[in-house]
Amino acid sequence: MSLLHLIVVAVVQGLTEFLPVSSSAHLILVPLAGDWPDQGPTIDIAVHLGTLGAVVLYFRQDVAMMLLGLLALLQGQLNANARLFLLIVLGTLPALAVGYVLVSRGYLVHLRSPVVIAWTTILFGLLLWVVDRMCLRVNRMAQLGYGGILLIGVAQTLALIPGTSRSGITITAARGLGYERSDAARISLLLSIPIILAAALYTGLDVVRSGQLALGLDALVAAVLAFVAALLAVAWMMRWLRHATYTPFVVYRLILGAGLLYWIYA
Repeated sequence: MSLLHLIVVAVVQGLTEFLPVSSSAHLILVPLAGDWPDQGPTIDIAVHLGTLGAVVLYFRQDVAMMLLGLLALLQGQLNANARLFLLIVLGTLPALAVGYVLVSRGYLVHLRSPVVIAWTTILFGLLLWVVDRMCLRVNRMAQLGYGGILLIGVAQTLALIPGTSRSGITITAARGLGYERSDAARISLLLSIPIILAAALYTGLDVVRSGQLALGLDALVAAVLAFVAALLAVAWMMRWLRHATYTPFVVYRLILGAGLLYWIYA
């Protein structure tokens, strides 16, 4: 990979992984826009691990609580930390199950097209705008229950369609259940931790089995750049949502989707 290609992939992944604009769509479009080859699974693993490190660092207190919760469960205790751990696990299971079936059978390959990305970018962006505008803000993270997290987890399975945005659809579901904007984003970001880890492990095992593992300087640079970009993006979004709406993300999605449709059909 050229240095420019490496920087673009890492920064795009870092900036878009946790914003409700679909990182998978951007990573599919980067090679098309820059006339570059696909970055390959090694770089994919590196940038995902970089973004994982960023969200773990930003929500280190929540991550520490979940780890303590796991220890409590192993000791037969069910406290607040254990409950948080169980909530995140429950919210992750639907996407893991559906994702494994779709990926192992090769169904997702047929969805990785600019046409699909364009329409999902627009439609799910509009859905986020409608839900964010119409739904009340009455619930906080502490009120999250098993039924609510399961519904958000089911919604997360839609993110397997490129352009939907994992963070976007989980935030939409959480806002639909009446959670504050910042709490909806917090729920979404905590759910991203096991999903990113699972995706990296699955891809990593495939790479090891195929004998193509070649983690070197390129992968290290990509991971560091993705980490920095993701940390900045998360910090900015959480600060923004304390006093503003998701509308700027929706506007960006509409512009991106419209531009893609023009490029495809014109």
